[in-house]
Amino acid sequence: MPGDTADATATAAVDVLIAGAGPTGLALGIDLARRGVRALLVERQPEFSRGARGTGVQPRTQEVYDDLGVLAAAQAAGGLYPHMALWEDGRIAHTQEIIELVDPTPSTPYSNALMLPQWRNQQVLHARLVELGGSVLLGTELRDFTEDADGVTARLTGAEGAVRAVRACYLVAADGGRSTVRKQLGVRMTGPDLPPGTGVVADVRIDGLDRDHWHRWMLPPHGFVTLLPLVGTDLFQCFAAAATDDPDTSPEAVRALIARHTHLAPEQVREVVWSSVYRPRAGMADAYRHGRVFLAGDAAHIHSPAGGQGMNTSVQDAYNLGWKLGQVLRHGAPDSLLDTYQTERRPIAAGILETSTRLHRSGNPRRGRDLHQLDIRYPDSPLTRELRTGLPEGARTAGDRAPDAPCTTADGTPTRLFDAFRGPHFTVITLGATDLDVASLPGAGDPALLRTVRVGGPEPELLDTDGHIRDAYGAGPAVFLIRPDGYIALAAPADGATAPVADALGTYFGAAQPA
Repeated sequence: MPGDTADATATAAVDVLIAGAGPTGLALGIDLARRGVRALLVERQPEFSRGARGTGVQPRTQEVYDDLGVLAAAQAAGGLYPHMALWEDGRIAHTQEIIELVDPTPSTPYSNALMLPQWRNQQVLHARLVELGGSVLLGTELRDFTEDADGVTARLTGAEGAVRAVRACYLVAADGGRSTVRKQLGVRMTGPDLPPGTGVVADVRIDGLDRDHWHRWMLPPHGFVTLLPLVGTDLFQCFAAAATDDPDTSPEAVRALIARHTHLAPEQVREVVWSSVYRPRAGMADAYRHGRVFLAGDAAHIHSPAGGQGMNTSVQDAYNLGWKLGQVLRHGAPDSLLDTYQTERRPIAAGILETSTRLHRSGNPRRGRDLHQLDIRYPDSPLTRELRTGLPEGARTAGDRAPDAPCTTADGTPTRLFDAFRGPHFTVITLGATDLDVASLPGAGDPALLRTVRVGGPEPELLDTDGHIRDAYGAGPAVFLIRPDGYIALAAPADGATAPVADALGTYFGAAQPA
């Protein structure tokens, strides 16, 4: 898809300008599009990257994809990681499970990392964006911008050198670790030092190597080469931690590198489709918000690829920011709601940065369920209110992820809570008999804004036939307010819940703005 060109005097007006169309920018574009927010995505590259890059979609990100309407396509294009085969003396010496397989449960239906090459991931996300009426201007670079009290004016340069000006209420930098926007803002990146070294990453076609294993060759003293069969393709992803300080990534050099450190002959590396240099970097932006400009994804935090956390954290940045921009731009929420993006997401990035750095330094490739990001919580967020007392240890509380639970409708039709959550709305769950006056809540009567689900009690809409809702949320009675990004904003006792729920929703709804 070629990039657009435009007259230098033309000025377009949008709600949100997104710089960068990797998974972060595309996920944000999808979320904004389904909220009726006018967003423009620009990407300086003339085409989407062909590299597999980060391949792991963690279970929490799969839940995000479920909500955004892309999970089925991602699952169809992806698959599980195979066991790793350790090669010695030209043969497989032993195999081991590197990515721990976990059985799904009623509360966590997506329990394993999904292998999905990043180029395929971007195809899936882009198709959904187009389906919702959005698009990406490829070959279009954000050169600079100015900010004032009412918005941002950005200067874009197209593939043919034509310049266009864009006026936006907000600018989101999803333009990667070398972010132009972050540099213009002067925001620092600080973080731990990683052990020095470079590597080569490449997508290759290879003859004579089975696709049932993730192949690994150890090199003294600390190097290695891995070849991962990319599901749904005839490609392998090569990662070689055996490079010089300035490695050659030409096809001939990649063939020679693989042949030098494995039992494969150069001619067995039939094609090198894509290659790049890897240099370990880790850091986090000192601030995620600067007035009307936000940093997301690699523009805000850079991680070692160890543990497959970077892309997932980035998509969840977009998921956190998207609904907040939607409430401010379309539903009259105060601009201060956007401050909670940094308040919530920066501590998460700090924790994940610590984890990925630890894994990088350890050199141990084995990965477990602690990397699934299902335990991410916002208990200390200003948006979180837990009003119940005397809860048992381990109880689900405000700030936690809202789990799934299979159940049935009142007529016995199978359904699940994720079906009720799916969409850009808030959800109120009542467990058992409560005195909640739903009609008096902000957004009541408009299912695009607020949906209520009565579980048990008088006139139930859902029946907890197998006790899965009870297991996930407690026996009740109680009232839960679920945010659009699937976290519990408020948990209240059954009696007197109307006022606190209405007050919480009042934070998010004001005068609706025209689309």
